Amino acid sequence: MGADDLARRDFILLLGSLAPAGALLKGQPGQSKAAFENKHFQVSIIGNPACLWSYRLKASGKEYRIVPPVFNVDKVRISAALESIRPAAPPARLKNGATEYRYEGAFAARPSLSLAMAFQAAEDSPIVRFSYTLKSSEAHTLTKPSGRDDLTYLGLAMDKAAGIKEIRLANFSQLSHSYLMEEVPVGRGSFEDGASAMGPILIQSDGCSSMLVAYEHGSQVPDAFIQYKLHPDYGATLQAVKGNYLAGQVLDAKRPYQTVWFELGAVTGGENRLAAAFRSFVLNHMSENLGTRKPHVCYNTWNYQERNKWWNGKQYLDSMNAGRILQEIDVAHRMGIDVYVLDTGWYGKTGEWSVSRKRFPDGLKRVKEKLDRYGMQLGLWFGPTSAAVSSRALTEHRDCVMSRQGVEKKPGPVWETEASYHMCLVSRYSEAFAERLIQLSKQIGVTYFKWDGIGQYGCDSARHWHGNESNSPEERADSYAFQLIRQMGRMADRVAAVCPGAIVDFDVTESGRAVGLGFLASGRFFLLNNGPYFSSYNIPFDRERQNSNVFFHPGPARTWICRSPLGYDKWTPSILFLTHYYPDDPIAMQEINMASLILGQNGIWGDLLGVSDSGVAYIGETLARYKQVRDDMAASDPVATGQVSGSPEFHEKINSQTGRGAVVLFATSKGKYSYVTTRRVTARHWAGPNVRVRRDRQGRAVLNFNLDKPGAKVVFFGVE
Repeated sequence: MGADDLARRDFILLLGSLAPAGALLKGQPGQSKAAFENKHFQVSIIGNPACLWSYRLKASGKEYRIVPPVFNVDKVRISAALESIRPAAPPARLKNGATEYRYEGAFAARPSLSLAMAFQAAEDSPIVRFSYTLKSSEAHTLTKPSGRDDLTYLGLAMDKAAGIKEIRLANFSQLSHSYLMEEVPVGRGSFEDGASAMGPILIQSDGCSSMLVAYEHGSQVPDAFIQYKLHPDYGATLQAVKGNYLAGQVLDAKRPYQTVWFELGAVTGGENRLAAAFRSFVLNHMSENLGTRKPHVCYNTWNYQERNKWWNGKQYLDSMNAGRILQEIDVAHRMGIDVYVLDTGWYGKTGEWSVSRKRFPDGLKRVKEKLDRYGMQLGLWFGPTSAAVSSRALTEHRDCVMSRQGVEKKPGPVWETEASYHMCLVSRYSEAFAERLIQLSKQIGVTYFKWDGIGQYGCDSARHWHGNESNSPEERADSYAFQLIRQMGRMADRVAAVCPGAIVDFDVTESGRAVGLGFLASGRFFLLNNGPYFSSYNIPFDRERQNSNVFFHPGPARTWICRSPLGYDKWTPSILFLTHYYPDDPIAMQEINMASLILGQNGIWGDLLGVSDSGVAYIGETLARYKQVRDDMAASDPVATGQVSGSPEFHEKINSQTGRGAVVLFATSKGKYSYVTTRRVTARHWAGPNVRVRRDRQGRAVLNFNLDKPGAKVVFFGVE
């Protein structure tokens, strides 16, 4: 009997004593041994074999019971049925306003094992975040008798009468060369046939009540490390697939096993209300790294470096010098940029990450002084897996070089700098890298860190933290891939803990990156740069003379590509998916780019020194208005109508609590367009020429636009 069959058998046996197959679990599950609550829900810690804990939604009385995790310890499957449950620590207030509750209980079937449970909940959110830690007072091992991961994280019953969806966050689209959010209906046949869903979010809604369960990890569809197994009785179990632990992994007093984090939440009402609750949770209570949740406008030097290479016949790093950067900062300030990011080339060599004295003789001193004078943050590019051949970082961590099948990857050049080795981040090298970032923050004041070039796979060495000689190369490679995103989160958390307000952006502009909820608990995504390559579209190009990017040039087509991933904003705020727009003249193009930017992707790159004074002034005026309402827009659930690149394409970002925000129109055909807002708006507003605004009796805005040519229009509400 395989692991999937065992999990299904255990789940059916556990549910059998509680309710008929397929029924939504209701009523009292047993004597609660501990509990906590907020204004939305009550969580009761039960600990019995059928229900580890329950979540009761106060507004409806509906209760959702969570089946205990099942671990394979010493080749025996053991369910976490607990006794002697007790609080493990007093409730603790977190930086993000949530409160953490900790409980622990011994396994009834194996007293040497215990399960620690951590729950995080904010008073104003119906979403509870939780994780488990398997502890042992004696020496045990985690095992895989079938050769595969044998770990069921949780189980719960779904409602046959409700519509069920899988929310995917990591579908890489070659059309836009970007990750996209995808909502996939899960039909009855999927349960009857025992299908699987990768998620990471699984929802159910009957229009009157809605519920979701989610896990924090990341990988590209369909490469699942964790997935939901669906059962014919309408049960769902969340199961490990690969890499979640190592065969023979030691479990003792000093080496517990900690799961990833999960979420559970419910609301009265439909799917959109559930999405709004989860989106608010991700924005406000998922991460303690509060700097990552600020809607800063960021500028990055890379696009001009790229243009200088392909348009001007220069090197990528020719423009990376103090003279140009200081001039750009002046323009960036006039535009209203908050974070100025120096992309690759600011350093002398990778691994050491010291400022290049050749390009910046004063070590970025004047750059930082000017940024401080303007109230702007300093950001720098990093390749976390790179260490130059002659670097001290490599010398001191030679054992941490990536290898596959016993062969180290050969060193290669990194953007016109010294050849570098590929370093494993699931090794002690990750600690040294995080420490170097902390040093840089203290030495030169950097607070924004762009991490580039981190593929999910890359190492199967037996010398690191992802396996030894007793594990197969395949298992070690899967363990590396599974642990990578968690290790990156720990690194970002460590930096943010020492450097308040620090932001780490993980570049996911290529396929094969660990996209999901995992890293969003610590940082953000750098989502999309130039979009597809000519090779992606099967268009031949001259590799020696021509940039490989299709959407490298100015024009509205690039904005269509960049707006395509805005679907994420329904479940996860768009400010966590940085995407860069061009500042190039003429004004008509600046209107389209700035109208796109303010929807939350908040990035600019290009040739700042090539923008006209009138163009700089226009961008500055637009961003000044945006900054008056950007917090409202970040908090706003999106309302979008029309197709990207169609006519019309409307985006409404109005905060339902304040009536502040914006409505944006894009049109690829001239003509007259009208729109009525979904939400009530404040009377104070700003609109450009050829736009009429009035409020109806319900306080909604009635907008009429007259476009004499294709373009974009913005109406701000709550702006002078």
